[in-house]
Amino acid sequence: MTEDQARQPGLVEWLATTIDCPDPDVMARFYTSLFGGRVTRQTADSAFVDTGQLLLVFRAVPDYRPPTWPSPEVPLHSHFECVVEDPHAAARQLLPLGASLARHQDPDDPNLVVVLDPAGHPLCLIRSSAARRY
Repeated sequence: MTEDQARQPGLVEWLATTIDCPDPDVMARFYTSLFGGRVTRQTADSAFVDTGQLLLVFRAVPDYRPPTWPSPEVPLHSHFECVVEDPHAAARQLLPLGASLARHQDPDDPNLVVVLDPAGHPLCLIRSSAARRY
């Protein structure tokens, strides 16, 4: 393996994958059975499953339509949530790589910045000191 092929450190730490769905409780039960783990948090519109290796967040979406994969009519529903020391600084580092700032940002959450990857998929950058409250 050459030095160019060596594993490079990333800009962020992967925290969770959020999956849109019609019923988070049903999804949490299914994935807890599939992967093992436990439901760590539930709200009226979300459920969090910690598999021990991966955090899955299931989020209720009004008028949910399942993906039609492989047809692109309704694309897949998920996005990444990443832990960073400073979400604003991380966003600035990702912009030259093809990311863009999402139009919608939560004005009440200074610990969260949402960027879009080059294909338009959302990526949440969460301040590490606040990450465990999500």
